[in-house]
Amino acid sequence: MDVESLEQSIQQDISKANSVEALEEARIRYLGRKGRITALLRNIKDVPPTERPQIGAVANRLKQLAEGLLEQKTTALRATQTASRFYTPPRDATLPAHEGARGHRHILSQTVSELKEIFFGMGYSLAPGPDVELEYYNFQALNFPDEHPSRDLQDTFYVTDDILLRTHTSPVQIRFMENNKPPLKIIAAGRVYRNETIDQSHAAEFHQIEGLYVDNNVSLADLKKDVEVFIQQLFGAKTKVRFRPHFFPFTEPSAEVDMTCFACNGAGCSVCGQVGWIEIMGAGMVHPNVFRAVGYDPEVYSGFAFGLGVDRVAMIKYGIDDIRLFLSNDFRFLEQF
Repeated sequence: MDVESLEQSIQQDISKANSVEALEEARIRYLGRKGRITALLRNIKDVPPTERPQIGAVANRLKQLAEGLLEQKTTALRATQTASRFYTPPRDATLPAHEGARGHRHILSQTVSELKEIFFGMGYSLAPGPDVELEYYNFQALNFPDEHPSRDLQDTFYVTDDILLRTHTSPVQIRFMENNKPPLKIIAAGRVYRNETIDQSHAAEFHQIEGLYVDNNVSLADLKKDVEVFIQQLFGAKTKVRFRPHFFPFTEPSAEVDMTCFACNGAGCSVCGQVGWIEIMGAGMVHPNVFRAVGYDPEVYSGFAFGLGVDRVAMIKYGIDDIRLFLSNDFRFLEQF
């Protein structure tokens, strides 16, 4: 038996195997039922007893060699096949490039920007304010009585007894008036938070934008004119506006503002509930107690304030029927805008 020749043959055959199938053929050739090493082990019984230990040791060494080489080659072939599945052949650099996917601003951000641009064109400037607010600025300075239901835990998210998540953007008005003297004409925009049961038309987190104008001899007629200009720029010059008496603690007189339905132009349809009008904002003349809280003399100054929900404006303008979609991160919804 030429052991050296057999050993070289094992090494060469396993080394040259370039596929799992070829490697299996090599295994069968040496370790199969009729393989050369298997036959060597079976024939040990036919040699003289004195030679059996030597031949047995050689056969076992060749068997271990073959098994080791087979295991190494199997691991290498599997790694190569795995890598090939993820391999992308080089592309022709002269071919036209594919345009990548492009993102865009969220529909609420787009709506806020549109509202801001309209107000900036009307002479308003932007005033910032914190989302986490003091109870004083959110309620007390805005003339909310102690027993007002919006102060309850069931309506407001409190951090401590005196700190809360603002329920409207109106605290910005107080902070700005404390540090600035009239005349002033500002808007405040941002997130607000209320302890609401979330459904199709209610959310615990939504967006508001509101305006404040304070000067000498500001009247309800000035408020009506600014509201009309804003709504007509947003929804079209033919949009009509009406005021309905209402109550807000921080304005007197107060009003709910309606506009003619954009879907039916006031004729009545399913969008407006057949009434021809859609509520768009709340507004009113700044309450004298609010002026007193910031050190303004209500006998000298007057002003108006208004506020609207950005989410509601987007829903009206784009025909969105569920406020929860804005925070759903559903690409099927977001890609439409």
